[in-house]
Amino acid sequence: RTPLIVLRGYLEMMVDEGGEKNGNTGALQSWQMPIKEMSTQAVRMGRIIEDLLKLARVESEGLQQKQEVINVPQLLASLVANAQKTDDKNRQISHEFDQSLFLHGRPGELESVFGNLIDNAMQYTPEGGVIKVRWWVDETAAYFSVSDTGIGIDAKYIPRLTERFYRVDPGRSSASGGTGLGLAIVKHCLEHHDAELQVASEINVGSSFTCRFPRYRVHLRTAA
Repeated sequence: RTPLIVLRGYLEMMVDEGGEKNGNTGALQSWQMPIKEMSTQAVRMGRIIEDLLKLARVESEGLQQKQEVINVPQLLASLVANAQKTDDKNRQISHEFDQSLFLHGRPGELESVFGNLIDNAMQYTPEGGVIKVRWWVDETAAYFSVSDTGIGIDAKYIPRLTERFYRVDPGRSSASGGTGLGLAIVKHCLEHHDAELQVASEINVGSSFTCRFPRYRVHLRTAA
């Protein structure tokens, strides 16, 4: 990770210097496009490394991490607010949370699960699309779901989605800035919570990712 940080720093400096001298003809200007591409790929490699480290921590520390009762509605509200703040495609992002529904688990892992699924919906939902985030409970389990009107996934690819680096369309996934590790992280984190991921999707209609948590992890809080 450290060598990559140094490399990215020098590339960013070269991009900035090239921009300042844009009016000049010369070697620096002619190298601007490849330098920018190298900088973009270095950033992407940094994301991959961060996700690999996160996945390694989840696998090695997993069940040893401390568990606590987590205010899931508050966590989700923060994640949705951040998604709305960074949205640059005028998408409709709505949410429906059971404010009394808390969960016994590992805060960092649950944030990774919810954050990755919301980020995926953002990446693959086009301008003007709709994303809905829900958190609710019934007699048997607690559920978190993210539904979108994005590009969708062919049913034959769904069983492999949580494999490391698996991509339905490598070119499209690379363009979105994904690392191919997000759903693998989600899978491992859910396993540590005795939970499961359910996926439903239709090409050019949208996708729905639902996490099902066992009822014994549920903590219902009454209003003060």
